[in-house]
Amino acid sequence: MRITASAVSLNVDDVAASSAFLAEHFGFRTEMSADGFASLTRDDAGLNVVFLRRGLATLPADQRDDHASGLILAFVVDDLEGELERLKSEGVPITMPLTVDEWGERSFQVRDPNGVIVQLVDWNA
Repeated sequence: MRITASAVSLNVDDVAASSAFLAEHFGFRTEMSADGFASLTRDDAGLNVVFLRRGLATLPADQRDDHASGLILAFVVDDLEGELERLKSEGVPITMPLTVDEWGERSFQVRDPNGVIVQLVDWNA
């Protein structure tokens, strides 16, 4: 097997709201979109983030109404404190404060308008 691209697909109620949040606060851009679907990317992200509207008929029946709960969309960043201050200044509520885990990982979290958890991480601390 040869993998040529990677994506994570998340079912949400409002595709436009989640897409706008990633674009405005995290620098993603829409690569493809249609009714109930958007694929966002960044040149340095290594994957696409795909939002699918809950209830979309193209999804298998047992997945249609699922919500992207229990998932953390994590991005490793160079300047964790700088990103924390930037997001605060943009009015983004910090839903988990900056924490340091016993293994050295430092992170904080925000949530998008659909409740998707976005975690910024520094593994080089």
